[in-house]
Amino acid sequence: MTVPLITSLQNPQVKRLVRLRTRRAREEEGVILIEGAREVRRALGAGVQLTEVFLCPPLFSPEAAALRFEEGQVTHLTPAAFEKVSLREHPDGVLAVAAAPQPQLADPPAQATVVVLHGLEKPGNVGAILRTADSVGAHAVLILGRGADPYSPNVIRASQGSVWQVPTVPITEDAAWAWLARHGFRSVACTPDAPQVYWDAPLTGRVALLLGTEHEGLPESWRRTDEAVRIPMQGSADSLNVATAAALVLYECLRQRRPVDSSVNSDA
Repeated sequence: MTVPLITSLQNPQVKRLVRLRTRRAREEEGVILIEGAREVRRALGAGVQLTEVFLCPPLFSPEAAALRFEEGQVTHLTPAAFEKVSLREHPDGVLAVAAAPQPQLADPPAQATVVVLHGLEKPGNVGAILRTADSVGAHAVLILGRGADPYSPNVIRASQGSVWQVPTVPITEDAAWAWLARHGFRSVACTPDAPQVYWDAPLTGRVALLLGTEHEGLPESWRRTDEAVRIPMQGSADSLNVATAAALVLYECLRQRRPVDSSVNSDA
């Protein structure tokens, strides 16, 4: 089967793909863009159904050349056309379109950590938090407000595939509070002015960690929680990167939930 080839920068498909780099256009079509061989491979491994694939063999990396797609999905672009639609400085010649995910919040187990992100705007931070949430086995990540699009190409790239592994759910504030309350989560606000250091707080059971932006933090309505914790800082810096802060508290959740070694004699 002959693969279609797009050569013109004025081709309607090229113009459409350029529009789809914006959140508004993706939401209007109900699709997402996945760019990069690694990102596409991990999406396929997670069961994401691609609807269209755009390739530029002259730009392929070895990983891109090893990918295989269904017959009829693929369109080839010239290097100039691919660079026009790409979001990357050095693209590897792989771009795919898929239907926008509709993740569902499953009933949580007795030990469950949920991360609630309020208004985070930087894709790199959201992606890094998703990677950590995946690493510690978090139950879900809830995205509040019109911050970074959790399924933008840049968040997908920064998450290194973890966005497909942890249910990542854009949700309204009211719906988030209702779901957390219905399932008996204890809410823990992470804020620099909290009286309690994070490692002193009980972080077992069903826990929702609430994080806001670095410059504004959590809004007042999200600070009225069951617990509030801070990360102690002894230098001149007055705040940590939010992804770093999230990693510290998430791994403290994991530490507190570690199995007790029954082989150790507690009377020793």
